Amino acid sequence: MTHPSFISVHRGTAPLVVSLPHTGTEIPDDIAADLLSPWLARKDCDWWIETLYDFAARMGASVVRTAISRTAIDVNRDPSGVSLYPGQATTELCPTTTFDGEPLYKEGRGPDVAARRAAYFDPYHAALEAEIEHARAVHGTIVVYDCHSIRSVVPRLFEGTLPNFNVGTNSGTTCAPELQAAIESICDATDFSRVSNARFKGGWITRHYGRPEAGVHAVQMELACRTYMLEPLGPVGPENWPAAYDPDHAAPCRAALVRIFEACIAFARSRA
Repeated sequence: MTHPSFISVHRGTAPLVVSLPHTGTEIPDDIAADLLSPWLARKDCDWWIETLYDFAARMGASVVRTAISRTAIDVNRDPSGVSLYPGQATTELCPTTTFDGEPLYKEGRGPDVAARRAAYFDPYHAALEAEIEHARAVHGTIVVYDCHSIRSVVPRLFEGTLPNFNVGTNSGTTCAPELQAAIESICDATDFSRVSNARFKGGWITRHYGRPEAGVHAVQMELACRTYMLEPLGPVGPENWPAAYDPDHAAPCRAALVRIFEACIAFARSRA
């Protein structure tokens, strides 16, 4: 299967498909011309997540990533435009504000949602679905693991400071309870805090592809950025965000994530 250049796919041999939907920083020129600020447009990237999880391919996982920024289009939103979190602040399929509510576009300029969906959303999901179906055909039972991060303090989206590990399974509907429990136990054995299905229950990827009855068990992991990077808590600006990736600071989180992937693979193989 041929993919656009902004989609990268590594096909692995394990019953684990890893999705990286928000690590991209590329903004096509025609979109960039309408934006107020390149920094604002990249502010809400899931910074360094592709580096944090770079062990995935070595563990045999299939990995799908888009290099396109979530500001161009958010491939983890419902393409119909329905909110994943009714009544709560969130961003759209083509975001018009940052998480903090700052406008992204020049006055009178805005996204052509249909065109962007065809150009950037559909190719990502064609690639992801192809890897899911291939892995399921080979293994029978698989895990889809959707990788995310967010700043620890975003008052518009949630109160206080976000727990380190935020496990999302759409209130237990997108995977078997045994898998969720295994992931939770690994998180709880660390020095980090953990919550499940609280503010972040899993986005469209987790909810759309999670079909436990068909052998596809999907989980979203939303990491608070301080878990793996030297995050400045509170408001950020171009002078301090994004913070650099620090392998030493990330090591404890990364070790837990390796154990989580081992648990995901073992779970899928036990159900094969």
